[in-house]
Amino acid sequence: MRPNPAKLEHAGAAAGLGGRAAPAGAATDAAAPSKATAFLTALRRRPELLGLLVLAGVLYLWALSRNGWANTYYSAAVRSMSESWHDFLYGSFDSSGLMTVDKPPLALWVQALSVRLFGFNSLAILVPQALMGMASAGLTYDLVRRRFSRAAGFAAGLALVLTPVTVAISRHNNPDALLILCSVAAIWFLVRGLEDGRTKWIVLAGVMVGLGFEAKMGAALLVVPGIALAWLWTSPRGRGLLDSFKQLLLGGIALAAVGLAWPLLVWLTPAADRPWVGGTTDNSIWSLIMDYNGLGRLDGQLGGPGGGTGGPGGGGGGGSVFGGDAGPLRLLGESLGGQVGWLLGVALVGGIGLLVATRLRRSDLRSGWLIAVGGAFATSAIAFSFARGIFHPYYVSALAPFAAALVGATVGLVQEGGTRARIVGAAAVAGGVITTLAVLHATGDMGWLAPVVVLAGGATVVAVALPGVSGRLRNAALAAMLALLLFAPASWAFQTLGHATSSTFPAGGPADVGMGGGPGGGGPGGMGGRGGFGGGQGGPPGMTQGGPQMQLGTPPAGMTGGPGGGGGGMFGGDANLTEALTYVNANGGGTIGVSSQQGAATSIIQSGASVAGIGGFSGRESEVSVDWLANAVESGEIRWVLVSDSGSGGMGNDGRTGSTTAMDAAAQVGSETTVDGLYDLQGTADALRALAS
Repeated sequence: MRPNPAKLEHAGAAAGLGGRAAPAGAATDAAAPSKATAFLTALRRRPELLGLLVLAGVLYLWALSRNGWANTYYSAAVRSMSESWHDFLYGSFDSSGLMTVDKPPLALWVQALSVRLFGFNSLAILVPQALMGMASAGLTYDLVRRRFSRAAGFAAGLALVLTPVTVAISRHNNPDALLILCSVAAIWFLVRGLEDGRTKWIVLAGVMVGLGFEAKMGAALLVVPGIALAWLWTSPRGRGLLDSFKQLLLGGIALAAVGLAWPLLVWLTPAADRPWVGGTTDNSIWSLIMDYNGLGRLDGQLGGPGGGTGGPGGGGGGGSVFGGDAGPLRLLGESLGGQVGWLLGVALVGGIGLLVATRLRRSDLRSGWLIAVGGAFATSAIAFSFARGIFHPYYVSALAPFAAALVGATVGLVQEGGTRARIVGAAAVAGGVITTLAVLHATGDMGWLAPVVVLAGGATVVAVALPGVSGRLRNAALAAMLALLLFAPASWAFQTLGHATSSTFPAGGPADVGMGGGPGGGGPGGMGGRGGFGGGQGGPPGMTQGGPQMQLGTPPAGMTGGPGGGGGGMFGGDANLTEALTYVNANGGGTIGVSSQQGAATSIIQSGASVAGIGGFSGRESEVSVDWLANAVESGEIRWVLVSDSGSGGMGNDGRTGSTTAMDAAAQVGSETTVDGLYDLQGTADALRALAS
């Protein structure tokens, strides 16, 4: 029988990822081995961790070039940011510094710095993301190992690595890979702090949450309730509640100082000296934080599936297009179940079992671990289940590490042996079978697996529940059952490697799953894949499934307009942008303002063209004023505007107007050119201001 972790000494925990505590009188810091040496030593002592990282590396790096530029919206911004420190600092989408992307720039800073070092190519953008995914897997392993066992840590890491959405997001350039790493690191630091009560750990946890906020704003705060409650509830001996509160306050100050550093920079910079804040109608960073990337995602907002008139064609319906209908079973439904739902039953049972085992006693360090990890799991699961604003399936990647950690905790509880271990083991098997069957039914995939899981699950429950079965045989049966439950998500994880991940909406699993789905998805801009849209933009022009071709070629499905074209499909764009660029280059140059940033992305990626989407991502998120356009024209930041009907982005009328007003004004005062919809605004600043007044 394995000893109860609550009764173990905790001095050995101070050595970090792999080491043991240094004895009294150990060598000074100057003589201590480097952190790199300590890490390599840890890998030698824990071969399961090395195997886990190798598996993660294979899944996240294999044939990575197949994904091309992944999300072309962010890749275009990275190119612009890598060519100008001003654009880098403010996260400008375009090289003219006219408008930011609709997220804070930390994740893009990492990619832009990589591009500065290795040149502008897809691997320079995507490899850092894969490395972040590997780091998250390693931290999840250690987060569980520290409180339970190496076997439990390995189970947690394996569950995370094989979660389909984790594979998709680690092979993609969305900011979620960094968000996940920061969230897991914050919990890891918190757990370290629960061991010795030192203030530095809670401060470091706050720093990591702040960095997560700089990656994806409000989504990073989902781990905060669990961290705060765990720190206040689990007080080491000799530390009172007031002292704990003071330490927690310092962690909160660290969070605010790091998380608000970039927003304050934007706020304090005069609007004329920085880009317009993308995703807003008032050019305010606080609107971006509170509305578009904040409460609007939960409560519904114009343009979200649950806000305004909703999704494509104005459907609405509480997120029914993007993430499935909001409700308690959403995480097991068609859109989200295959991404993260397979082992949720095991995670839930493990959390309940740990709650019963610890009874949240302050003297049991597992109590603080459960409050922090379980709190992050519960907060994220509830938020994702009931969010009625803009919601995409890949958002649930933030839930994956905490679900995986609870799976590992379940293994740790079963290892303890005794009656409670038998009950938890049997219940975990039953929970895993139920959620696996629910996801198989929702996705319609691998129908043959359902009866196998039921029969094997029933046999395992009987073997585990019988008191006469030896501990070794019981553990072997549970390990075999866990392997069977991991079969379906592992299959989806490896299938993700076989096709290009969708440009805007990455999803793990077969090619026809998710928003775009790559090969096998629907037609350009149309509805296609299981649980989402078809017709993705899986790679840049010239990309084939075998890898990137450096010459320009034919745009992938969902992109129109030829080399330098403006995109199209569900996010708008201008099919005649190629012609407009040719005309502008022959007539004095200058920046072309188009409606959609996504429509401008391909041109920026291919040639660094001076094109700016003044309506935000799809052309409707940013409602720039005519006065702002007049100032941009007067300063020479914009000379041309390409007016088209692409501001709807192929999404139907959802109540947002985006750049429509500015485009109408440009058409009224600008000089027509021989290119349909292209107007020359040189010298029209006063006329634009007159219209505005």
